[in-house]
Amino acid sequence: MQAVAFYILALVSVAAAFLVITAKNPVHSVLYLITVFFSAAGLFVLLGAEFLAMLLVVVYVGAVAVLFLFVVMMLDVDFAQFREGFARYLPLGGVVGAVLLTEIILVAMTVAHTGAAAKNALPMASAPGVSNTEAIGQVLYTDYFYLFQASGLVLLVAMIGAIVLTLRHRPGVRRQNIAKQVARTPKTGMTIVQIKPGEGVSE
Repeated sequence: MQAVAFYILALVSVAAAFLVITAKNPVHSVLYLITVFFSAAGLFVLLGAEFLAMLLVVVYVGAVAVLFLFVVMMLDVDFAQFREGFARYLPLGGVVGAVLLTEIILVAMTVAHTGAAAKNALPMASAPGVSNTEAIGQVLYTDYFYLFQASGLVLLVAMIGAIVLTLRHRPGVRRQNIAKQVARTPKTGMTIVQIKPGEGVSE
């Protein structure tokens, strides 16, 4: 049963990944990408790496919404027209949802019936009393610490690039001047005004 579940999840992952790069509609690509992440999460559960599976679902599937927002902002999609086309995307969304539900049921039945493959006989099994999350943390923050920091820098550069690409300069909107704020002194940042009783301050 483990082999059947593995081949089904692997075939769905490869097919959905191919559809991600071949689909002309960005909405369809996002739906296929969600399918890839769910299928990969199922493979991790079969291997006994439930923590990585949770990261795929929580982080990556959650970040797909942000990816979709960036696509909408950069393509300048008309929201009224997009809402009108909701019924057109509904069948594909229903098919993707049915595939994901089937994968979840298949993985749950496999793990409940035969257990995860990693718990049977693997040379890289963790020590007794060490959880999956703790074992990953020990390896990640010791042997691969510098690679982990480098990946964080890559994500930081990607985030800055996304902000720069979506930043628009509009007239009439006041912008923050960091250099002016840092160079401000008490003399330039504060004005002492003598107010007479019964009178206000006019700019």
